[in-house]
Amino acid sequence: MITMFRLLTTISLFLLSSLLYAQHPVGFYSKADLEYVKANLTGNALLQQSLASIKKETDPWLDKPVDVPMPKDAAGGYSHEKHKANYLLLFNSGILYSITGKQAYADLIARVLLQYAKLNPGLKNHPQATSTSPGRIFWQALNDANWLVYTSMAYDMAFNGIKKSDRDLITQGAFKPEVDFITQDLKPWFNLIHNHAVWATAAVGMVGIATDNDQYIKLALKGSSGNGSSGFYALMGQLFSPDGYYTEGPYYTRYALLPFMIFANALENKFPEQHLFQYRNAILEKAVNTALQHTNLDGMFFPMNDAIKDKDYTTSEMLMALNVATKAYGVKPAYLFVAKKQGKVLLGKGGVQLAKAMADPKAIPDWFPYTSIENTDGPTGKQGGLDILRLGKGQDQSSLIFKYTSHGLSHGHFDKLNLNLFDGGKEILQDYGSARFVGVEQKYGGRYLPENGKYAVQTIAHNTLVVDETSHFKGEEKIAENFAPVKRFSSLDQPNLLVASAMDTNATAGVRMDRSVYFLQMPNGQKLLIDLLKASSSSQHQYDLPFHYLGQFIHASFPYQSSKNSMTTLGKKNGYQYLWKEAEANVANTMVQFSFMNGKTFYSLSSMIHDSAKLFFARSGANDPDFNLRHDPVFVIRKNASNQTFVNVLEIHGQYDPVMETSSGGNASVQQIGLLQDNQEMTVANIMVNGQALLICESRNDLSKISQHQFEISGKKMEWVGPYALFYNGRKL
Repeated sequence: MITMFRLLTTISLFLLSSLLYAQHPVGFYSKADLEYVKANLTGNALLQQSLASIKKETDPWLDKPVDVPMPKDAAGGYSHEKHKANYLLLFNSGILYSITGKQAYADLIARVLLQYAKLNPGLKNHPQATSTSPGRIFWQALNDANWLVYTSMAYDMAFNGIKKSDRDLITQGAFKPEVDFITQDLKPWFNLIHNHAVWATAAVGMVGIATDNDQYIKLALKGSSGNGSSGFYALMGQLFSPDGYYTEGPYYTRYALLPFMIFANALENKFPEQHLFQYRNAILEKAVNTALQHTNLDGMFFPMNDAIKDKDYTTSEMLMALNVATKAYGVKPAYLFVAKKQGKVLLGKGGVQLAKAMADPKAIPDWFPYTSIENTDGPTGKQGGLDILRLGKGQDQSSLIFKYTSHGLSHGHFDKLNLNLFDGGKEILQDYGSARFVGVEQKYGGRYLPENGKYAVQTIAHNTLVVDETSHFKGEEKIAENFAPVKRFSSLDQPNLLVASAMDTNATAGVRMDRSVYFLQMPNGQKLLIDLLKASSSSQHQYDLPFHYLGQFIHASFPYQSSKNSMTTLGKKNGYQYLWKEAEANVANTMVQFSFMNGKTFYSLSSMIHDSAKLFFARSGANDPDFNLRHDPVFVIRKNASNQTFVNVLEIHGQYDPVMETSSGGNASVQQIGLLQDNQEMTVANIMVNGQALLICESRNDLSKISQHQFEISGKKMEWVGPYALFYNGRKL
């Protein structure tokens, strides 16, 4: 294993002599990479198509002026979008100059960067800046770091085609003011352990490589203190778990991968002896593979934490990540599948390798090779985790996400032991994601909306337990960052029975939460999600368990009172004030059931009610005069108790044919739910499915894999080894 100390020490020695042997390009391309790309461009349709695409975007600007406007607008506005378009234009120009040698592309890069060399030294904080990390060219410094990453790569690629006097002006005027601003004015931000700092360190380091400035490279690698407590290697060491899970969640994995991969690639080009891509047992390879596993059938990233639901693996970040990962780790079937969906490749060595492999259609799998996976969280893997349980194959695959991670830094949500369900690519039990319209100037300049913190991050906006209408950790990030749930047990080995369980004792003071999910495919092919959630406390509490379902309400087994004339909110704070109460019911000692339809499939949620409970049908959108929130439904089970065990079963069933106007299998098969035992020793739930008994037996505290347990029902002993067992019709599953 390559350690951070060894890398930092050895690279420091190499930096002393690097300037003596400086050559360009060395950032995006190495000399060998570029030779490989040039040698393999002809005769491959995808490569020619990708080349033609960037030429089409770039060539019109070779003989006309490029506007470099005074920074003025927030995201979505003219100046913001123009500066973004400029750095992409320059990057593409750099690729074209490298491949074709045409001087006009280098001239374009020089011409535009010289304009920035005049603009940047006089810039103050952006007029639309609202955060503690304001930008100069853009409204936030994060976007300035984006600009530096791309423009420094362009400059490096065109280095030999720009005269020295212009290079000096660009280095001092375009780059230095931005680097000084990021590393000095925004020093605390630069030294964060956060995706923003990944971009910031990559930006400074890439400028250092492009301009042969070893001080910038040291700063990027070791942080401002110079001791490695921050900087690029600290970020690689602390943001990923040992198996590649990125602590801010899949959406931000996608975003952070680009600077991680780009700067790692540049360092590998400059210091090949260091074998950077093997750092932490090839952590970047694990990160890319994990990110791809954290997508739905349509390639969309699972929307955990502050996620936008419209981001998939065809984004520019994943295009870049795939290019570098292929170069570093080789061609893989999963990469080929994604590259085909992307419809183009980046014209780097990895992109060429992908295009060559894709020339054989048989090499590309029909479906992405999704598997059930268990990720740990935290740099040592001891801060909870994330399980993705997958049943079925191809378009019939269903995915259950069980989240027991750490908080996730500033983008985390208060959602300990949360679950989400996808079926056939459709979102069934949803996570709200974030309240934000990225790039839409009219919606608060593309920033996070006020409702993000007031609703989307709150516990009630998720599918997990809310105690006393108060979010986990009282909605305080600083407290939440100190704790993570603990895994109890899991099993992902059986294709038709997937199990995960975790416990939390910190989210709500004085309350222990245990949640176990059993995701199984019955012998007849039917899929069931069995959800056991146990809340334990020495005092009385109000327990709310929401299920944010997506679909059309079909039927409920219980009478309810609709809010026909006027509606009130479900509560007054902690996100409750954003939920309209559309209907409610009082129920006791029964099993309640409601069904909804999503697409052409029926879904039924069956819930055991012991003693009395209140049920609510609610919908987001209350107290939202600017219509910032989606109006999505939620079903809430409310219990008042000190100790409470929720047993819920969600079944996937039936089919609706709108063309033939027929439906089949529309009735739920769960007929009864009961608890046969529920104490400190074990919980035994009995679920009647199509007239047959399905028993879920779970040990409360003895979680040893070798412990023997037994339970007797109707004179018959059920025996098993380990923390849990399922029996159907008397037989162990």
